[in-house]
Amino acid sequence: MDIDTKTVDEILKIINNEDKKVAIAVEEQIKSISAAVELVVSAFLKSGRLIYVGAGTSGRLGVLDAVECPPTFGTEPKMVQGIIAGGEKAMFAAQEGAEDKEEVGALDIEKKNVGGKDVVCGITASLRTPYVIGAVKKAKQLGANTIYLTTNPRSKFDLLEFKDLAAAIDVAICPEVGPEVIMGSTRMKSGTAQKIVLNMITTAAMIRLGKVYENMMIDLQTTNLKLRERAKKIVMISTGVAYDEASEYLEKSNFHVKPALVMIKANVSLSEAKARLKRSNGFVRAAIENKE
Repeated sequence: MDIDTKTVDEILKIINNEDKKVAIAVEEQIKSISAAVELVVSAFLKSGRLIYVGAGTSGRLGVLDAVECPPTFGTEPKMVQGIIAGGEKAMFAAQEGAEDKEEVGALDIEKKNVGGKDVVCGITASLRTPYVIGAVKKAKQLGANTIYLTTNPRSKFDLLEFKDLAAAIDVAICPEVGPEVIMGSTRMKSGTAQKIVLNMITTAAMIRLGKVYENMMIDLQTTNLKLRERAKKIVMISTGVAYDEASEYLEKSNFHVKPALVMIKANVSLSEAKARLKRSNGFVRAAIENKE
């Protein structure tokens, strides 16, 4: 309450001490996050999509997580998508009022042709954002599985006003981060908690799809010099070969890390590496050991 009287160092310590609470709040939601990951993996295996829906900071975090998946995991852009109230312009400037109508959120879900293969994840610190509520309810009506991420207590779903929303949610994730340092500034602890949870959902899902070997991103898109060098480093670390040899194998595999790893570690040709990866559904360990 007296943060406005503090020195800069004191202000920063207050903020930092509050931020330390976020990871603990997220840890308490691991079971719910795990259930969400299972829904997402199941959707991906059926060629379904993960669609985030939010407004303001929450919407921007969903878009951010979505756009990072293709370069990190080599996914198609449509596989993980983000919808923000107010559209693309809301990413860069606040669109006041864009979040206030359930029917607008529902309409945006309809425009995405959401169906039974998809998962829609609503993100709202307050729990009560009409745009997000409308989107999630419509998604459930259309047969999609639904996730709801809020930093309000889970008990709020027991309130009569949220009865219809609660019925439309398959998995609720509710890290309780407590009051913000600056009252109502949910870009702070709430935003940090949301970012952590979204990172966990997509990262865990991609690992379960075979897009990580050891702890390295092996389906990354080598679309620039930095990423091509990262690919070489991954091959070198995983196999122990020198820089030039890593470069040679990546050239042979058209800079796809997975077949390069299998070629080196299993001592097989490119065609055999690709065949093994196909049989193992893209899992590198299984391809090296030649297991289906």
